[in-house]
Amino acid sequence: MGLSPSKRVDTALRGAPAFAAACDDAFSRCLADAQHAFAGVRPYQLADASAHLHASLLGSLPLVRRWVPSPPPRSRVDSALRAAGLEDAAMLSRGQFGEFAAELFREAVLAGAAQAALVRAPAGAAGLVGVGLATRAGAGVVGRRNSISEV
Repeated sequence: MGLSPSKRVDTALRGAPAFAAACDDAFSRCLADAQHAFAGVRPYQLADASAHLHASLLGSLPLVRRWVPSPPPRSRVDSALRAAGLEDAAMLSRGQFGEFAAELFREAVLAGAAQAALVRAPAGAAGLVGVGLATRAGAGVVGRRNSISEV
């Protein structure tokens, strides 16, 4: 059985040297912005760090270039922080920042791909394909309708 889209995106992000370099650069930039007053990234810095990450990844990572046309909004940043289990952290270490970034951009790529599938799918199939992508359902869950009756 193959990997789910979420795991494939996660593997592609974490395995990309450009992603690791962009994370290191964004982390270092946050420390510099805070004049090295902290040993890590503070939660209030994450929105700016995400925008910086997006700008770096846009030119170097095809997944981001194709599916994430603009920096993730603050709501997605906050959601990624919670999903990574870091919402109570006063400061993120370099490793935690990398986990946060992987969560953030994995979800942003999946959301962009789902949105594109909804826009491009033929009438009638958009809902079925969209539900499968949005819920990360397996191939056996997403089906098709054999008959469509017009009223």
